[in-house]
Amino acid sequence: LIIANLDKNGADGLVDEIHDYLVGRDLAVTIVRFRGKPETPAVGDHDLAFSLGGDGTVLFCARLLAGLEIPILPVNLGNFGFITEIAKDEWREAFEKYADGSLRIGERILLRVRVLRNGEEVFNQTALNDLVISSAGISKLVNLSAGLSGLPIVRYRADGVIVATPTGSTAYSAAAGGPILHPEMDAMLLIPICPFTLAHRPLVIPTKEEIEICVEERQRTEIILTVDGQAVFPLRKKDVISATAAEKKIGIIQTDRRTFYSVLKDKLGWSGGTDA
Repeated sequence: LIIANLDKNGADGLVDEIHDYLVGRDLAVTIVRFRGKPETPAVGDHDLAFSLGGDGTVLFCARLLAGLEIPILPVNLGNFGFITEIAKDEWREAFEKYADGSLRIGERILLRVRVLRNGEEVFNQTALNDLVISSAGISKLVNLSAGLSGLPIVRYRADGVIVATPTGSTAYSAAAGGPILHPEMDAMLLIPICPFTLAHRPLVIPTKEEIEICVEERQRTEIILTVDGQAVFPLRKKDVISATAAEKKIGIIQTDRRTFYSVLKDKLGWSGGTDA
């Protein structure tokens, strides 16, 4: 399966290049091309998915393939690429090494995100990066309460709340002051966005827990839920947003040319020490 974001330079030509190569190896190929916001196509039985684009394309692929146990080979055509470690000119080498079993698959947790309204489920989505609860319009404080596995723990008066995976810990979570986790850890992050009190701190939570966030009745703004920065759902007072680790993880094929830590050092512009 080849999923290509045609808004990225070179994507169309690369699709044809990969297609011809795979067909030349007697492999059946399905191609999904999109511009702008992608539709959700039906996905059949595949052994591997190429993601051609940036990290956002991988996020779309992960939600599309959630639960299907189809690994993703992410080829970076974007600018940042925390998830898309494989460069455009490395795809053939990466595929061949994966095919002969010499490249490992990193297993990443997914969040199962549900919205319960009067006890009934009105929204269900999967996230590789995060869910964000925030004001729908001009930034205003929102009132939320959070609990873990049915136990109330904190009330937030803040710009919003993020629940992130380790994969998402380098995204909005990091900008909001959350810690950076190795993407294959089994953990979730609960992070207030600009809380009104300094007593509220990010929490690292084991995946056995269920995070429940309630939209309190007293609000001065409309509130929305955003999943992976792509799927948006309007919330109402008393809605309960549930976040749990999905039953199955998503596999991301990793290059052997660089590690998560080397990518982190490069992307964040960290400098090393100097010899004495």
